[in-house]
Amino acid sequence: MSRSIKKGLWVDPKLLKKILKLKSGDKTVIKTWSRDSVVSPEMIGFTIGVHNGKNHIPVQIIEEMVGHKLGEFSPTRKFVRHGGKMQKELEAKAAEAQKAVPASPVKT
Repeated sequence: MSRSIKKGLWVDPKLLKKILKLKSGDKTVIKTWSRDSVVSPEMIGFTIGVHNGKNHIPVQIIEEMVGHKLGEFSPTRKFVRHGGKMQKELEAKAAEAQKAVPASPVKT
């Protein structure tokens, strides 16, 4: 459930403090575990390392992200392909097609 509009958007105070210390255009990655913080206009142009449970995913903040939560840009689940007989056949065909394409000659 999202936060009440009358309470306003929530940004982690420590994260906001770190952002306000940096100058605009600084390339430093700010690490945070606060996935529930909302992207505010002060964050635009900075790179924030959002934790996904295993490591920090660098997220470059742009104008269209304002109002979204940081966790939306750092997926926590990794897709592992579906298996089975049909998938193996598709992969075999793709490998054959890759071998059949001759490499372009290199001019020296």
